Amino acid sequence: MQYCHPDADSKNKAVVTGSPQLSDPSGHSPAMVNGQRQGLFLGHSPDGRQPSPLTSPLLNDAGCVRTDDEDEVRRKRFPTDKAYFVAKELLTTERTYLKDLEVITVKHSDWLKSAFQDSVGKDEAMPESLKDLICSNFDPLYTFHTGFLKEVEQRLALWEGRSNAHIKGDYQRIGDVMLNSVQGMKPLTAHMQKHSEVLLELEKACQSSRRLEALCRDFELQKVCYLPINIFLLRPLHRLMHYKQILERLCKHYPPTHQDFRDCRAALADMSEMVVQLHSSMIKMENFQKLLELKKDLVGIDSLAIPGREFIRLGCLSKLSGKGLQQRMFFLFNDILLYTSRGMTGSNQFKVHGQLPLHRMKIRESEEEWGVPYSFTLSGQRQSVVVAASSLLEMERWMEDIRMAIDLAEKCNGHSPGLLTGSLSDGKSPEDAAFDQESEDDLSASRTSLERQAPHRGNTTVHVCWHRNTSVSMVDFSVAVENQLSGNLLRKFKNSNGWQKLWVVFTNFSLFFYKSHQDDYPLASLPLLGYSVTIPSDSENIHKDYVFKLHFKSHVYYFRSESEYSFERWMEVIRSATTSASRNQVPSRKETSPY
Repeated sequence: MQYCHPDADSKNKAVVTGSPQLSDPSGHSPAMVNGQRQGLFLGHSPDGRQPSPLTSPLLNDAGCVRTDDEDEVRRKRFPTDKAYFVAKELLTTERTYLKDLEVITVKHSDWLKSAFQDSVGKDEAMPESLKDLICSNFDPLYTFHTGFLKEVEQRLALWEGRSNAHIKGDYQRIGDVMLNSVQGMKPLTAHMQKHSEVLLELEKACQSSRRLEALCRDFELQKVCYLPINIFLLRPLHRLMHYKQILERLCKHYPPTHQDFRDCRAALADMSEMVVQLHSSMIKMENFQKLLELKKDLVGIDSLAIPGREFIRLGCLSKLSGKGLQQRMFFLFNDILLYTSRGMTGSNQFKVHGQLPLHRMKIRESEEEWGVPYSFTLSGQRQSVVVAASSLLEMERWMEDIRMAIDLAEKCNGHSPGLLTGSLSDGKSPEDAAFDQESEDDLSASRTSLERQAPHRGNTTVHVCWHRNTSVSMVDFSVAVENQLSGNLLRKFKNSNGWQKLWVVFTNFSLFFYKSHQDDYPLASLPLLGYSVTIPSDSENIHKDYVFKLHFKSHVYYFRSESEYSFERWMEVIRSATTSASRNQVPSRKETSPY
């Protein structure tokens, strides 16, 4: 994908940057997909260096600027009923969902290589039983949703008056289509219940075969696989949550006397029942998937995804040592707290520096004791660590979650899933001190290490949190998979004049940019952690309806949506990625073991 400086002018002169904190205006940025150099898009960097994966994308504006007159004509032509825009959200998100299923099921053109089943499944390293499991569970879903998408497209065409079909009846509603769809989905529930089995069996097969593990890793490098493969495997479970939300909005909008209300209410009742049936499995698999993803980012541990372990929070804290404050990445689980530093390895993984068992751990604020703002002390049975957060809010989030994790550990009477094995110790050692020095060098050479990082590990949530100096919790991840959105937006940079039309997908704390919904892979992405979303002020001279502003330090974007409804929805989902959720916003997560 392509990551360039956001303040480029309308002539698209892009400059390479490091993280937003470390800017290096030294040349033009090459196009990047999944962090890989993909040849000339705006021009190669003159020094041949790879730009940071955390800066903002700039696509070519040529041929994408729409005039205000065209915008006004479009608004007058289409309906204004809120139910229409809810139905349109169903359409746009269904298009993205079908594309995500294609990553698993459908062979793409040769230059895109192929979908997961064909790319990995054809190799003898994958057991036949696993091939059959994937095929039998995902192919029926893809066939069903292909038909459902066509029905929704036809209904929207009739609603907009774009269809020449001579059909009697009132088609300015969507409840009947949703009700028929939900009833058709019920027989597929058995397939969805096996998606957790697919995830588990794939991980077991990868542990048994280095060849298969390498094939899966290579597939994730393909442009079409814009998210970790395990996220695609869980998409059908998450899609049920989206249907439920859409139906809830329709039921809330329609009065009980409306002809569409009864169908929407019946569809909602059936969908809610399906969600309840699959909820326990979904919670377990979300946790298991996150442990598998984190394992790829960490080096220095033998096992992370084991029965009973539950991920709680990850993010940056500064650790106080004899050399002062040093940036560390912390990983909190229900039994242990890991602290790491970003390594200088070719894969740019995070090296595990130490582990603190939570059983009998004590935590207290210690700003007055050490004179360090937002600091607190973690006292274990054999080691104490003083850390500092970047803000009062971050300190409160960490302390709240650590206290919760300590309580969980105490209730288990110290019977943890097991300490992480590897070249670690709970106490300070000469190796520990040497690692401190390596980390210090790493920080001073941050820009250089960004440029030579492995392409597929450069834009994970862990790396984004490192560069944005923030944290996210498992609750945030769960909210993020439920709050997904797709659709056309007009985008404008701070110093450009024209508005560029893009197809935008919001998922996994990021915006992914496409030229159109028919594209098989995104051209660029923008991680949103650390960003703020607001409405432009009068002094910014935007003077357009339904505009929201994304900004992080000097990075500024403006986006225009087509209606008040879509404006509110984009603001809602983006805020879910830029503002951490509290635990009481999601159901209780009692099931901790993915096995």
